[in-house]
Amino acid sequence: MALNVRPFRLQLRGQPRHWPSTGAAPCSRFTSWLFAPQGTNDSAHLKQAAQALASRVNTFLRRRAALRALAQGLSFALDRGLPLPRVPPVNRVFSALSTTIFDTMSRLAREHGAVNLGQGFPDDPGPLDVRQKAADAVVNGWNQYPPMMGLPELRQAVAAHYKRFQSLDLDPDSEVMITSGATEALAGALMALIEPGDEVVLFQPMYDAYLPLVRRAGGVPKFVKLKPPHWRFTEDDLAAVFSDRTKVVLFNNPLNPAGVVYGAEDLALLARFCVRHDVIAVCDEVWEHVIFDGLAHRPLIAEEGMRERTVKIGSAGKIFSLTGWKVGLVAAAPGLMKVLSKAHQFITFTTPPNLQSAVAYGLGKEDAYYTDMRAAFQRSRDRFVAGLETLGFPVLSSTGTYFVNVDIAPLGETDDAAFCQRLVADPGVAAIPVSAFYAEDAVKTVVRFCFAKKDETLDAALDRLARLPR
Repeated sequence: MALNVRPFRLQLRGQPRHWPSTGAAPCSRFTSWLFAPQGTNDSAHLKQAAQALASRVNTFLRRRAALRALAQGLSFALDRGLPLPRVPPVNRVFSALSTTIFDTMSRLAREHGAVNLGQGFPDDPGPLDVRQKAADAVVNGWNQYPPMMGLPELRQAVAAHYKRFQSLDLDPDSEVMITSGATEALAGALMALIEPGDEVVLFQPMYDAYLPLVRRAGGVPKFVKLKPPHWRFTEDDLAAVFSDRTKVVLFNNPLNPAGVVYGAEDLALLARFCVRHDVIAVCDEVWEHVIFDGLAHRPLIAEEGMRERTVKIGSAGKIFSLTGWKVGLVAAAPGLMKVLSKAHQFITFTTPPNLQSAVAYGLGKEDAYYTDMRAAFQRSRDRFVAGLETLGFPVLSSTGTYFVNVDIAPLGETDDAAFCQRLVADPGVAAIPVSAFYAEDAVKTVVRFCFAKKDETLDAALDRLARLPR
């Protein structure tokens, strides 16, 4: 986007500085050029520019102090002939990982005082009755080790819940397990099912934990690239990655970050490839209740030929908008569950019993809770989407999850990461570049916003986005 600018005068320590007029805004770690858009108020822009400059100066000073302390420590060691500090060899998979985009954007949101629509969690405290059950259980209930597979009452509640909503018949004693979050369930499943060299099919864009967990388990990733606006896969896509070397396919439905809910045709196609190549499906279905527009979740485990070869993973945190609880719900046939439980035994062994008791209660709540929860999120989605479209942002369809995506290509943008970096600084809204969800050949023109926020939060973000030149 071109930005017409005009020079203005900035007074720093009594010395007037004249900033040149240019169409670009070069900056480095130590310099910052400030510009006032044509037609804007110098005073307001100067205040905003000064705040941005102060943030950069503070960051520089912190880094300079850290470097000075490091230099002093090295000098002290060298002067006394002491051995220099050395990092011992560590695991290459995790040591090679950079700071996540979520941490980066949240830090920038704090530094710039931005409205944070990056990380995916609601700003609502969650259902009071479920939280009260957890509080009562921790005060009056059992706080020692619960059974490794989970409290019997919760495993029974999980089986009954999936029978009620997805027509699944699960044995709570041999086919249900509770983990400390869905991510633990994913990690355990991959460790339990993959041998070094086994191939694992992954759909991009994907949750950022998938790839490092696959690689740490020794798996060889094979990627299916999904593209906007529909994010669908074809038979040719699957044929290109499935083979006799494929051990696992990791499938997220509904799909974060795309907001897609896969239906009968998609699931049947994927099931055929799993059966044909004798592949186990690890299904990340944490968004199974966060679905809109009258759609219903279809679990892959219910497809023909998939009952004995599917690991179904749900999340109480997503079901009850209590993302910090980290209670995972795992369902699988007894043969698979036996080995899954061994991985769980040596990762966390168990999950806080008070949270398990509260989740057992919550899963039995009347249908009205789930209907109202979906309706509330859909209303927030519709409110935010309407605001974005009014401002001229091209919004992609979202029928599930907490997220909507904007296609920035029609705005003349080609780099979603750079766009988000600018967006968080001015006008001050944090979003996530969808390219961060790809391992290779990324789509770089889509930006993700979280709409699971209060009206005033969404409205504040829209007010700021209205100031963005387009």
